[in-house]
Amino acid sequence: MSSLIYSSGWKSVSLIDVYNSVSFTLWFCGCNLKCPFCHNWRLAENDPGVCRWITIDEIVESLSTSLMFIDYLHVTGGEPLLQWASLFKLFQEAGNSLGVKRSLNTNMTLKEPFKRLLERVLVDHVATDLKLPYRELYGLPAETADKLWANYLENLKLLSDYDIPLELRIPVSRLLKPEALDESLNIVGKYLHRLSNLVVIIQPLIGPPVTTPRSVEWCVENCVAGDDDFLSMLNDVLIKHGFTKIVVRKGLA
Repeated sequence: MSSLIYSSGWKSVSLIDVYNSVSFTLWFCGCNLKCPFCHNWRLAENDPGVCRWITIDEIVESLSTSLMFIDYLHVTGGEPLLQWASLFKLFQEAGNSLGVKRSLNTNMTLKEPFKRLLERVLVDHVATDLKLPYRELYGLPAETADKLWANYLENLKLLSDYDIPLELRIPVSRLLKPEALDESLNIVGKYLHRLSNLVVIIQPLIGPPVTTPRSVEWCVENCVAGDDDFLSMLNDVLIKHGFTKIVVRKGLA
């Protein structure tokens, strides 16, 4: 195999990238969003200082040495579906040749690649953010953000049709209000409740000096959201909507 992936590299054994699992985690460069809080923004913007071309053969060789320690090959970014052809080849090789389960962290705003991924049965676990309010957190013009949010909802429905295990992460900023979460769950809840394996992660956004976000100014104003009482309010909203597997995670994972 000679296909190339534009990547910032991998971590052979990670305990923090897939909930309650061990993963071989690979970072893809490039992203179609401009999230102001993103701490991987340099790879998201294809910075040659952190990104390089890597062959699938290199990745598979390293992955094969980690098999006895891991539960998943976890691919994150950036947005891996921008390099969908190479991603598909990697997942096919990992599943068919190595027998490893495949996990994808995606913003789920790209419809056709995500549909093809599910149709080809190339993914065993998905992680995605429920970014609220999406116009502010996507970091894009409102019209573009609205279109991508519509794509996100369609992909969430599609995911529920295939019943793929989902790790739904809710990034918490000072902009997230309990009533907005409640309103959003009225829309997405019908898809989430169709999933037989769902975990919801409440994840406060962390800014400087722990991270170096794309927009330091934005993060100083909006990150490190709320106190324990505020997080409990969000947890209560989730419980109200019938979700039971909820985790509050304070950190970068």
